[in-house]
Amino acid sequence: MIIILYLSAAVAAIAFLYLVISISKTLKSVQQTLDSVGGTLTGLEKQMTGITTETTALLHKTNLLAEDIQRKSESLNVVVDSVKDVGDSIHDLNKSIKNVSNSVTQKVEANKESVAQVIQWSNVALDIWGRIKAKKQQNEGTDEQVELREPVESQMKRSRSYS
Repeated sequence: MIIILYLSAAVAAIAFLYLVISISKTLKSVQQTLDSVGGTLTGLEKQMTGITTETTALLHKTNLLAEDIQRKSESLNVVVDSVKDVGDSIHDLNKSIKNVSNSVTQKVEANKESVAQVIQWSNVALDIWGRIKAKKQQNEGTDEQVELREPVESQMKRSRSYS
């Protein structure tokens, strides 16, 4: 029975040795994996530092660009307001011209009869003046009498077409 005890102790020792060797191999494998992960994390840390630096620079440039856009937008607002004021001025000018045109039209309509009478009286005066001149020339005995009557008659026809 003692031999069984020694054999059991030897089997237990061999099993323990096998367990220690297996755990040792597993730990070495885990150590290599952890070293690889550590190297990857070191590289990742360097990359993150670079990304952080680039992100900071990009954020700074974005802020500068936003400020520039804000300034230009304010300048553009001034231009838009000026264009709106010009448009309002043109609108007011058109309204004033329309009012003046309407006023002139109303005054012409109101004075239409007076203008017609003035044209008629001026035609009468031209006719009388032409007749007086024609009589003077008749008395002088020249042939210009015929030439003067034609313009006076054509003037009378034109002046009558206005009334």
